[in-house]
Amino acid sequence: MLDQIYTNYGSSGVAWIIISIALMLFLGFAMTRVTKCVRLPNVTAYIITGILIGPYCLNLIPDDFIRGTDFLADIALAFIAFSVGEFFKLSTLKKNGLKAVVITLFESIAASVLIFVLMYYILKLDIAFSVVLAALASATAPASTMMTIRQTHAKGDFVDTLLQVVAMDDVVGLVAYSIAISFAASYLFGAEGSSNASSVFIPILTNLGVLVLGGGFAFLLKFLMPKKRSTDNRLIISVSVLFLFCGICALLDVSPLLGCMAMGMVYINITEDDKLFKQLNYFSPPILLLFFVRSGLSFDLGSLFHAGGNVGNVSLLTVGVLYFLVRIAGKYAGAFLGCMTAGKPREVRNYLGLALIPQAGVAIGLAALCVRTLGEDVGGNLQTIILASSVMYELIGPGCAKLALYLSHSYSNKLEVVTEVSPVTESGTPKTQVELLIERLQQIQKELQEEAMHENENEQAFLMAAQEQYEAAEMINHGRFLNGR
Repeated sequence: MLDQIYTNYGSSGVAWIIISIALMLFLGFAMTRVTKCVRLPNVTAYIITGILIGPYCLNLIPDDFIRGTDFLADIALAFIAFSVGEFFKLSTLKKNGLKAVVITLFESIAASVLIFVLMYYILKLDIAFSVVLAALASATAPASTMMTIRQTHAKGDFVDTLLQVVAMDDVVGLVAYSIAISFAASYLFGAEGSSNASSVFIPILTNLGVLVLGGGFAFLLKFLMPKKRSTDNRLIISVSVLFLFCGICALLDVSPLLGCMAMGMVYINITEDDKLFKQLNYFSPPILLLFFVRSGLSFDLGSLFHAGGNVGNVSLLTVGVLYFLVRIAGKYAGAFLGCMTAGKPREVRNYLGLALIPQAGVAIGLAALCVRTLGEDVGGNLQTIILASSVMYELIGPGCAKLALYLSHSYSNKLEVVTEVSPVTESGTPKTQVELLIERLQQIQKELQEEAMHENENEQAFLMAAQEQYEAAEMINHGRFLNGR
């Protein structure tokens, strides 16, 4: 639609690029005002926006723009993967991470195995398609789960376990995808007669090399950011290093995901500098918005009702529905078995799987990379299934997470349950009901203040750069004034 308007009025390509970006940003934001009313995460709003303004609905964005912005997947995933590395401090993992690792491996592998069996052995789909879709099934989106935890102020062993698992879940997904996509590319485009052993070991060695390279870039990042470096320059340097790493990986035709994750993990362990992660998290929302909206633009509604093309004779609608249901079963069963193995109590074992249903974020980014790596036939079908199922997962995910928190007794509407107050004074005198009520209200108020301070950390870290930049400019202007005198 827009390209026809610009062609009729003789406008340059720059005009429709700028206007398309403006439309994506504004309409993506506007849709969050709608989804907020029904308490859905922003990711859902961005995907729906892309679908509505894309070529299969309103057709507001030119096709050339959609084809020319596939690099957004690399940039968005670089930020996501780097931020995942922050959760892997060795001190934290040694302290309480072993049980979470066991549970994460069980629930991720169970979902992947069930999806592979369904796709390859039951539906008889192509092995490359089946392997990659099985790898994508392992990833979980923590955004809606985190939102539900904040809304309910849930706490306890169930919440602690859930947070650890969702932090590690995307790592398993990144590793599984990196190996699967390399195998699929080798299977589809490799030289004829290549051995099966090489198609397995070469991807593993390639990803090990990317991990080492990412760790090396972490040391480079530390070297470029001494303590005296201003916060605005720290942001510029970190973004440039992430972009450089992605560019090198693109030249080598390998995925940058594991490398960016390794970069974040090594950097946090050698510097303890969590401030940089907060700055990047506050800087990245417009980039992530553009990426998710563009993912919605690429969503092919028509292909859901046609045969799967090169991946078999089953319609993508059937594949998508089965993927949606079987992945839920795999996540729940894997979490149940993992909790049994780790010795978790019944409340955690029975309901953890319900909170692991949502899938967006990393899975959508990986699906976007599939299109470029495997082509429009296989990769496009994979992306369509992931986008369609992600919207459904995000619709039911928050409700399932809240149900899991409620059934596990992680939150309550009763003051005596959500607060811990001693019923007696230090001298042993029983407190009155009024005194208990006042203490409980004070405790809740203190927790809300701490939560507000935590939520503002990203914004404060980012605004410090602007303040320092302003003060530096004031000093320069003052010096020019004195020299002028």
